[in-house]
Amino acid sequence: MKRILITGANSYIGTSFEKWISKCPNKYSVETVDMIDGSWKDKDFSGFDVVFHVAGIAHADIGKVTKEQKTLYYKVNRDLTKETALKAKTDGVKQFVFMSSIIVYGDSSSVNKKRVITKDAVPIPTNFYGDSKLQAEKELNVLADDNFKTVIIRPPMIYGKGSKGNYPVLAKLALKLPVFPNIENERSMLYIDNLCEFIRLIIENEENGIYFPQNADYVKTAEMIGLIAAIHGKKILAFRFINWAVKLLGYFPGKIGRLTNKAFGNMVYEKSMSEYKVNYRVKDLPFSIQATENGKNITI
Repeated sequence: MKRILITGANSYIGTSFEKWISKCPNKYSVETVDMIDGSWKDKDFSGFDVVFHVAGIAHADIGKVTKEQKTLYYKVNRDLTKETALKAKTDGVKQFVFMSSIIVYGDSSSVNKKRVITKDAVPIPTNFYGDSKLQAEKELNVLADDNFKTVIIRPPMIYGKGSKGNYPVLAKLALKLPVFPNIENERSMLYIDNLCEFIRLIIENEENGIYFPQNADYVKTAEMIGLIAAIHGKKILAFRFINWAVKLLGYFPGKIGRLTNKAFGNMVYEKSMSEYKVNYRVKDLPFSIQATENGKNITI
């Protein structure tokens, strides 16, 4: 039986993963430790095979963050990760799994230009969030050796029932708008169950290294909006005649351009870099959207 310690209480990914592997009670035992009050430093990690580190500060509106808050990003995303990994290694844990992000490659996504990230792409963060994640990765690489395997996961946008970020915003638009721009964009996305199954396999196979899981197919924003609307009995008309206006807005500086490119931008992982020796994509896009909207579950 694999003994797994999740560091970071009440996180979306950590809670989802715990629920996912609870379907295999004879193969995995899980415990979660809160990282906020510092009491985790007194906990004995030696009884665990794996530490799954999900504690961290998620992406925020970079235009509304103070200097003190930026400092906190490094304190939590980098320094806490290093401290936790060092304790895990000292206590004899064999594998450390860290949730990084596609954001280490920068936050540039444009409606007017497709961006494809390949395995040879060099991470160049464009904000403090991405840099704090990349700095944490570098600290883990220093600690890694034959007896302490480190796994770095750089997922694209994660979505699912209860998720935060861009998906809930788009879901609200799907229920309000009668028409939507039919922009031919592509985005890498990752459904939460696909991520949880990927992490399970990484732990089961005792892997190490950097991984780039994503759904099998890229996502077109208009297609996803249409799927969400249809589940709720609505129909959205996708028109191309307003595409020119959307693409023009993508060139605007400031918040308008940023929001436009966030909704309709093109940013994908090259597909081959996300393949794994075992299939982890347990749900395709239509099924995952339906499950997200209806909160359905399936078995492993």
